[in-house]
Amino acid sequence: MKKTLRIRNLIYFFTLFFIALSGFAQMPIFKRYYIADIPGLGWLAQFYVTHYIHYISAVIFIGFATYVMVDFFFVKIKYDKFSFVAYTKIASIIGLIVTGTLMMIKNLSGTPFSAGFIIFLDISHLGLCMILISLTAVDLIKGQIKLFSNEITK
Repeated sequence: MKKTLRIRNLIYFFTLFFIALSGFAQMPIFKRYYIADIPGLGWLAQFYVTHYIHYISAVIFIGFATYVMVDFFFVKIKYDKFSFVAYTKIASIIGLIVTGTLMMIKNLSGTPFSAGFIIFLDISHLGLCMILISLTAVDLIKGQIKLFSNEITK
């Protein structure tokens, strides 16, 4: 059980890292602030490279979230009691999946989304991302997520 939780935490951390990195690279901040000029980081300024990394990471993230949800509801593994932070993270993950799916649909040709709705999707997706990253950082600081140690329990 402890090894499974450690593997889950690592998958969650690295998937969240690559989704956030490629998502922020979709906005041209790495080129604008000359981060892409650092040797080895030039790929961060390539839109289609970061676009595909973001989509692949999102597919892995959705698959991982589905796996954890099925494991939680059907396998009935006993988890620690949830806190407000945990419920907020779950809500932000669901919101990110919904807004990300709608944004992906928006990218298809002939989608009848209004300009105001597209702006709402962009801002809500970015806001939910920041909430999830902040709450994950809070969990890391509080020691509730132990990524690289052998002990998983509190």
